[in-house]
Amino acid sequence: MYDPRQLQVLAEVARTGTYTAAAEALGYTQPAISYQMRMLERAVGTPLVTRRGRGVRLTPAGHALARHAGTVLSALRGAEEELSLLASPGGGRVRLAAMQSSCVTLVPRALGALRRTHPELEVTVTQAECRVSHGLLLEGEVELAVMCDVEAAAPTDTEENPTDAQENSTDALLIDPRLRRVPLLTDRRCVLLPADHPSAARPTVSLADLADERWVLESGRTRFLAACREAGFTPRVAATADDQLTLHRLVAHRIGLAVLNELGVSAHADPRVVARPLSGWPVRHVFALLWPDTLAIPAASALLTTLREAARRTATAVP
Repeated sequence: MYDPRQLQVLAEVARTGTYTAAAEALGYTQPAISYQMRMLERAVGTPLVTRRGRGVRLTPAGHALARHAGTVLSALRGAEEELSLLASPGGGRVRLAAMQSSCVTLVPRALGALRRTHPELEVTVTQAECRVSHGLLLEGEVELAVMCDVEAAAPTDTEENPTDAQENSTDALLIDPRLRRVPLLTDRRCVLLPADHPSAARPTVSLADLADERWVLESGRTRFLAACREAGFTPRVAATADDQLTLHRLVAHRIGLAVLNELGVSAHADPRVVARPLSGWPVRHVFALLWPDTLAIPAASALLTTLREAARRTATAVP
């Protein structure tokens, strides 16, 4: 492999036509240029220049290598600029994978704050279920992921929200022990009710008290149906929808009640709808996942700090 410094010398010799001019342009002495060219010719195994009066002329091998040297040096300059940007406290780029419910509340709040404090920092977000985010981390496709699990007492059925699949099941995903987990907040399961519903005045609601209601459910509902069976009833399903805004609107128009995690509840404000925590349902723990050495990257560290600050601003934030 050729020395980039020697390739730089060759490129300057090709541009200027003399060792003296190349030395002046690079801040070297003329003997230093001659030495670097001799070392490069030795590495190549063939002459790269021939003397021509006071100047030099590139040989065919010299022309070929000078052409490649320009490409190599340009790539190295690009890498240097990119790495310099990534290492800058105020700039850089970082890739984030986040579960669906965090993408409607926590992540936008964090990115909005980050835009104000680090306007040069570029963040790209991929919405993905936790299993996919975990894989993206392991493959080096993202620097951070926002994920979740629940307490051990949680039912073992699949999560209600198919776009947040495996979010609430510790059995579904074994996190690589090499990754670092940073707690962000806890999140409860809530029931969406019309604002004038009798249960809206209660601090929490139970499924048993809502046995006669109609429901608007997401397509992934195994866990919810199991909980209803434990409460002694089979819910009447009036509608199926996986979009959170649709669920809010259907509740607002009294089509039925719905269940959502708190992160999804706070994404939409409608005075016709209230949310009450569902009693007896385990909380889930939302956290950031990353490789430990990622914290040494200023851009990633800044994003993680902002995510933690955004989480602390919520009522259920981890102290």
